[in-house]
Amino acid sequence: MAVVEKFHVQDLTGLAAVEWDGLEQAILAAKEHGSLFQGSLRHGHTFLQLCDIRGYQALMFDMADDEPRLWRLIGMLEEFNLAVVQKLIAAGAEWMSYPDDLGMQAGPMISPKHFRKYVTPSYERLMRPALEAGCIVHMHSDGDIRLLVDDMVGSGVQVVNLQDLVNGIDWIADRFAGRVCIDLDIDRQEVTPNGRPQDIDALIREEVEKLGRREGGLMMIYGLYPGVPLENVKALMDAMETYAPYYS
Repeated sequence: MAVVEKFHVQDLTGLAAVEWDGLEQAILAAKEHGSLFQGSLRHGHTFLQLCDIRGYQALMFDMADDEPRLWRLIGMLEEFNLAVVQKLIAAGAEWMSYPDDLGMQAGPMISPKHFRKYVTPSYERLMRPALEAGCIVHMHSDGDIRLLVDDMVGSGVQVVNLQDLVNGIDWIADRFAGRVCIDLDIDRQEVTPNGRPQDIDALIREEVEKLGRREGGLMMIYGLYPGVPLENVKALMDAMETYAPYYS
């Protein structure tokens, strides 16, 4: 399992005041660490931002009604996001992330039809400069995104960060293993907070066996939240170390 180091500059999100003059120092720091310089839009840059502005229910009605003012709002938001993307690329970003939660516990928050009509074109335009600059394009989304993931990859996404058990390990393997780089978000709802250490070891082993390849293509990330027993935290860390060289 290959290890990819990234250097992520915090707060280059576009919502708070940004110290753009600090980018040069950040790039130098990344090079000193031997890491990729990672630029990123803020979490929820497009779909979630639209939900924040309009409210989820109103946004769904806007899409169903093909509200003309929605297109103007999307255009304004995209113009803002694109300026951030271009600034990061000009500064030397080698990796561009586009985090935007789209899924619920079962199914997406937006229909595939409306996603393709209102969101996908904006994604494509935001990712195009990164692709043209030779950046690695990464996208994160929580939740069940199985009905949307083809459109995400079609927009130019090269690394997909998605949750393991919500989408299904076997489904992820069938869809991506050996074809698209998987940045796997390890379960934090069932096994790691409530299971036994041996259950956690078995989960990580299964994921590495099914999703990993000798040539690479699998990364793993875990968000540790309150309530996880310390013995389970240790079991997870031990399993990650144990199976990291599985295909070496």
